[in-house]
This record gives sequence, C-alpha cells and structure tokens, in this order.
Amino acid sequence: MIRALQIIFGIVALLIGLLNSLWGNDPGYGIAVVLAALLFFPGVFEFLTKKIGIQLPKWTLILLALFILWTALGVAELFAKIAFMRNDLNV
Repeated sequence: MIRALQIIFGIVALLIGLLNSLWGNDPGYGIAVVLAALLFFPGVFEFLTKKIGIQLPKWTLILLALFILWTALGVAELFAKIAFMRNDLNV
C-alpha cells in the first residue's frame, strides 16, 4: 500500500515538474521537481541509498512530498499554469 502511494505521488510530482518545465516561467524549478520526483519511485530510491551508502528514513519522503505540494500550489502557481497550458493546447 505504501509503495503504491509512493508511486502515485511520484507520478503526480513528475507531472508537476514537467508542467513547470514546459509551460512555466521557471524551468529550473520544474527540473528540480522532476529530479525530486524520481526519489518516490522505489527502484530509484533504493539505488540511490545503496550508491551513497546512507539509509534515508521514509519520513524524509513525506517531508519532500509536502514541500513539493507547498511550492507547487503556492509559489509556482500550479492552477494558473494548468489554465495557461489548457489555453495553449486549446483543450
């Protein structure tokens, strides 16, 4: 169950990052969110913990998820970018 939530949020964060990279005014933020979203996929997380040799606690992912949501909804104006994307794609 936890892995499924991890993967779902990884996909959501990946989409937020791609949206900010392609339709946002700050592609650097979008790329950072895409890279952070990769940590939510279990294979990438396990590979990174083996590579750096430090076991990261799962609560760090919770804090990272909250930080991504906070910045995407507040600073990055996610809903305005979604509206801009819809206008741009004529959906």
